Amino acid sequence: YKPTLDDAINFYAEEARPIITKAVEDSMKGGKPWDLILPLITQQGKRIYVRAFGSTEFENGTPKRLTGAFQDVTGSIEQQKSLEEAKRRVDLATEAGQIGIWELDLIQQCLIWDARMFHLYGADQANENNTYELWAKHLHPDDKAGAERVLNEAISGIRDFDTEFRIVRDNGTVRHIRGAAVVIRDSSGTAIRLVGVNWDITDQREAEANLAQQHELLRVTLNSIGDSVITTDDRGEITWLNPVAERMTGWSNEEAFGRPLTQVFHIVNEQTRAPTENPVETCLEQGKIVGLANHTLLISRHGEEYGIEDSAAPIRDERGNLLGVVLVFHDVTEQRRMSGEMSYRATHDELTGLVNRAEFENRLRRLLQLTHEDGSVHALLYIDLDQFKIVNDACGHTAGDQLLQQVSKLMSERVRAGDTLARLGGDEFGIILAHCNADQAQRVAQQICDRMEEFRFVHDGRRFRVGTSIGLVQISNAFANMAAILQAADTSCYAAKEAGRNRVHTWLDTDQAMRERHGEMQWTERIEHALDEDRFVLFAQRIERLQGNARGIHAEVLIRMLDEDGSIIPPGAFLPAAERFHLASRIDKWVVKQAIAWLQTDENFVAIESLCINLSGQSIGDRAFHRHMMEKLSLLDLNICKRLCIEITETAAVTNLADAALFIEGVRSLGIQVALDDFGAGASSFGYLKNLKIDVIKIDGQFIKDIVDDPLDDAAVRCFVDVAKVLGVQTIAEYVDKETVLKRVSELGIDYAQGFYLHKPEPIERLVCKSVVRECEKSIVSD
Repeated sequence: YKPTLDDAINFYAEEARPIITKAVEDSMKGGKPWDLILPLITQQGKRIYVRAFGSTEFENGTPKRLTGAFQDVTGSIEQQKSLEEAKRRVDLATEAGQIGIWELDLIQQCLIWDARMFHLYGADQANENNTYELWAKHLHPDDKAGAERVLNEAISGIRDFDTEFRIVRDNGTVRHIRGAAVVIRDSSGTAIRLVGVNWDITDQREAEANLAQQHELLRVTLNSIGDSVITTDDRGEITWLNPVAERMTGWSNEEAFGRPLTQVFHIVNEQTRAPTENPVETCLEQGKIVGLANHTLLISRHGEEYGIEDSAAPIRDERGNLLGVVLVFHDVTEQRRMSGEMSYRATHDELTGLVNRAEFENRLRRLLQLTHEDGSVHALLYIDLDQFKIVNDACGHTAGDQLLQQVSKLMSERVRAGDTLARLGGDEFGIILAHCNADQAQRVAQQICDRMEEFRFVHDGRRFRVGTSIGLVQISNAFANMAAILQAADTSCYAAKEAGRNRVHTWLDTDQAMRERHGEMQWTERIEHALDEDRFVLFAQRIERLQGNARGIHAEVLIRMLDEDGSIIPPGAFLPAAERFHLASRIDKWVVKQAIAWLQTDENFVAIESLCINLSGQSIGDRAFHRHMMEKLSLLDLNICKRLCIEITETAAVTNLADAALFIEGVRSLGIQVALDDFGAGASSFGYLKNLKIDVIKIDGQFIKDIVDDPLDDAAVRCFVDVAKVLGVQTIAEYVDKETVLKRVSELGIDYAQGFYLHKPEPIERLVCKSVVRECEKSIVSD
C-alpha cells in the first residue's frame, strides 16, 4: 500500500487540513517550502501537535516529488498555552484588584511601571520618566522617609518590603497605597532587582477611620449615660463595662474582661435573697430581648446593694448571627424606697401604723373567697373603744391620738404575727384571725377585753379608764359576701355595747340562715345517695360550626340528677351544695367516666368530632383529682383523646392558676383539647392567657345575649375574637337564643355557636342517630 497525498493530509485535524493543503499547493506552484505547527490525529485517535516542514523538488520546472518531516511538539505547545493562560489570569487578577506592577532595577537604577501604576499615582505615562524619582516625587511628605527606609531595609535583607504609605497625585488628592515586593539577589546575595505590586486601600482606611470615630463616639456616649451597660460574647463572658457598671458592680473593665457574667453581675431576689435567673443566658437561649424579674437586687463586689431594673438584648451581625448580648440596667433603689413608702402609706394608717380600712377589706375579701373554695374557718373581731370621746373632748385631739397609739400597741401584743390588726377609722379597729375557730377567737377577744380593763390612760395627771366592745363573727361560707360579714360584725359590736360595754358578743346565725344551711345539708345527703345509686344521667347540647364544614358532631356534656320518683332535677338545684360540701370532684369523676364510655361505642365514635366535658373549680384546684384523671386518661386510645375537650371556667382557672396550668399541660400532652369557659367574666381575662395553653375560648353568655342591641357587648366580643386569632385558638359563642344573635356572631368570625336557639339539651343517647353516623362515615372516607 502506497499512501497518497490525500491520505497524509487526512491525518491532520479537520481545522488544519485547509492550511496544510494550501501550503503544499503553494510549494508545488512556486517552490516555497512550508514550516507549520498544526494539530494531528494519530492512528490511535490521539490529538497531538507536530511541526511539519517540507519542500517540492522540481525537474525542468515540473514538481516531481514532495519531501518533508514531522516533529512532535505537543509538550512545548501545551506549556506555551499554560503560560498564556497563567498570564491571562494574572492580568485579570491585577485588573480586578486594581493592582499595579513595578520593577526596580538596582543595577541600572531604573524603576519600571505598568499602566496600572500610572493610573494609581495619577501620573501621565507619556510625560513621566519611569525612574525612582517618579515614585519619590508622589510620596506624601509625612510618609516619604518611612517608605524609603522600609525599601532600603528590604534591599539590605533586614525585613520584607510590605508597607503602607500615602501618595499625593498630580491633582492634589491623597490616597493610601499598600506596597509589597520580592527582592531578587545574585549568587553572592546582593540585591539586583525588586519586583512588586501596589494597590489602593484608601476606601478601606477611610472606612476604618470612620468606624473608629463611630466606636469612639459610642464609647463616649455609653460612658456618659446614667445607665449601666455590660456587653458579653456569645458564651456569656464579659467583653466591656461602662463606668457606671464598674461603679455598681465594683469591678473594673479590665478585671471583668473574659469573666462569666454571673461572677461580676451578682443578682438576687430582693425579698427571698434567692439567686435570680441570669438575663444574658436567657437572652442567648431565646434570641430575643428579655427583662429582669421584679424585685431584683444587685450585690456589688464590695457588698453594696442596688435595686435594679434591666433588659438584655441580643447583638447580631448583618447576617443575623448572634454575636453576644448587651445588658442595660439602672439603679432604682430610691424609686423602690419611695414606691414602698407610698404603698405602705396607701395600705396603713398614718397615726398608728396599723393596716388601714381599704387594705383590711381587701384581705377580708380574699379570706372569704378562700373559705368558699376550701371551707376553711376564720374569725373577725370588730372593736370599738369605750369612753374615747370623753378623752378626746376633755384632753384634746393630741391626747386622743396618743390614746389610739397606746391602744394599738396593746392589741398588737395579743394577736399572732400572721393575723391582721387594722384601724378602721376613728376609734374603731378590726382584727382578722386567720384559721381560727370560735373558741380560740373567743379567748383572743376576751384577752383584749381583760387587758383593756386593766389599762389606764394618763394625761396631765388625769387618769381615764378605756374599755373595748368587741363583735366576734365566724368567717365561713355561710356568708355570701364581705358586706354581710361586716354588717354582722358591726351588729355584734353594737350588741356588746348595749350589754354593758367592755365585753365580747358572738354573732349567731338567724333562723333563716339556719334553714338555708339545713337545706344545703339535705342536698348533700341526696347527692351522696345519687352517687351511690348511680342516679345521675348525661344530657348533651350540640355546638354548631359557623365557619367551614364540620366533619362530625360537636357537643357539650351536661348532668342531671334522677330523683327517687324518676323526675329530672336540674343542676342548679344540687351543684351549689356539691361545691360547698366538696362533692363536686366526685360528680366530675362520674361524668368523665360515663362520657368516655359513651364515646367509645362504635356509632358514637364515628359521629362525634368533639365532646366537651365541664370540670368544677374544686377539681381544678385538687391535685389528687389531677393525678386520678391523668391515670385514667393516659389509658385511652389516642383517637378517643382527640375527640375530648375539657372545659374549665375562667374563674376556676384564675383562682387556681398554677394548678390549672399544670393540669392543662398534662391533658393537652395526651391530645385532649382544653376550652376556657365563661371567658370575659373575669377582670383580667387577657392577662392570664399568657400562662394558660388552651385550644378554645367560650365567650361568656353575658356578652352574647345582648350583642345585637348593646354596642359595648359587640365591641367586647370583637376584642375577644381578635385575641383568639392572635393566640391561634377557636371561639364558641354561648347562649345564642335567636336568629339575629346567631347572624351577628357569625359575622364577627366566631367559629362555633351554642344555645337554645340551635339545640335544647337532651339525653345524650339521642344526640347521635344512624343517619348522622352514615354521613360522618362518608365524610371520613372522602377525607
